[in-house]
Amino acid sequence: MDRRTARETAFQLLFEREFRKDEAGEDIIRAAGEAREAECNRYVEQVFFGVAEHQKEIDELIASCAIGWKTTRMTRVSLSILRIAVYEMKYCPDIPFTVSINEAVELTKKFDDDKAPAFINGILNAAAERLGLKNEKAGE
Repeated sequence: MDRRTARETAFQLLFEREFRKDEAGEDIIRAAGEAREAECNRYVEQVFFGVAEHQKEIDELIASCAIGWKTTRMTRVSLSILRIAVYEMKYCPDIPFTVSINEAVELTKKFDDDKAPAFINGILNAAAERLGLKNEKAGE
């Protein structure tokens, strides 16, 4: 499974988790894997459980970058995509932040409203700025 497919699978699992909050993550992954015959590789599990573990911190960063928006007003699709990208930017140093942002925008184009890609892009660029990632790139 390539990274793009794995990212899409992680998104689908996180989105599903929004509706099954009382279930254990392992059960969601197992049920989704059986239903979709999806391969849950190491990246998928890392992102799924990593977002769950750091969700409060990730959501706080998203909220601080979403001027005029509360995470409770965001669609579950947008929020799930944002969580993956922010998780990658904070906890996956092997993935360039520009790739995380681009892949999030592509997922948004596929699964969300026509206006959502610009919204996602703006929040993630602000998050990259707050995390100091844009300064690191400029300093290379």
